[in-house]
Amino acid sequence: MPKILLVEDDPASAEITKTWLSAQRYDVELARDGAEALEFLRMAKFDVILLDFNLPHVTGFDVLKQFRGEGNSTPVIMVTAKSAASDKETMLDGGADDYLTKPYELTELSARIRVQLRRSANSITGDLSIGNIVLNPEQMKVTKDGATIELLPKEFSLLEFFMRNPDKVFSAEAIMSRVWSLDSEAGTNAFRTTLTRLRKKLELKDDSLIETVHGAGYRLNSK
Repeated sequence: MPKILLVEDDPASAEITKTWLSAQRYDVELARDGAEALEFLRMAKFDVILLDFNLPHVTGFDVLKQFRGEGNSTPVIMVTAKSAASDKETMLDGGADDYLTKPYELTELSARIRVQLRRSANSITGDLSIGNIVLNPEQMKVTKDGATIELLPKEFSLLEFFMRNPDKVFSAEAIMSRVWSLDSEAGTNAFRTTLTRLRKKLELKDDSLIETVHGAGYRLNSK
C-alpha cells in the first residue's frame, strides 16, 4: 500500500483529499504546515508527497528546497493556487516532479499520483511475484500456487513492502514507518505478531523466505 504525505493547511480541503485518497487504497499521513511536514519527513519514508505551495511560516517551497537539498528523491506534486507560467517554472526548477492548480478534480489528482508511482521503483501496477507467491496490488489479492490467501490489511501491506524490497534488510522500526501510520500506538510486538500470522498463512515452514537476520532486522529472500 503506497504511503502518501499530504501537506495541506486548509482543514476542509485536507479532509476531503485524505478521505478520497484513503478510499483509493493509499496510506495517508496529514501535515498541516511546513514545519510539521519536515518532521514527518524525518520520521518516515513516503512514496509520494502532495505539497501545498502556500503554507504558513515554512512555505511549501521551503520544504521542497530543504527536502531536495538533503538528497531526497521522493516524487513531489506541488499544489498551488498560482497559475502564472513563471510560478510553475519556479516549482519545477526547485525540484517538484509535477504540479496541480487549485481547484482540481480528485480523479486528476489520483491520475497524477499513479504517474509518479509508475515512474518510481514503487509502482503499484502489475503483479509482484516471489517463487509461487503472487501479489496483485490493485485487487489486494495474494495467491500461492494459484490458491487465494486471505490476508488482513496490515498483513497484506507487510507482504507488499517485502515484495517491493527483496533481498534488503530492514529493522522492525524501519518497516513499521512504512506500513503502520505514524500516529499508531502499535509497537514492535504488533509487528512481530503480524509477521508471525503472515508466515503462518503463507504456510512457510521456516524463515527462509522472510528471514530474521539476527541483530539487524528482516529480509525477504528472492532466491
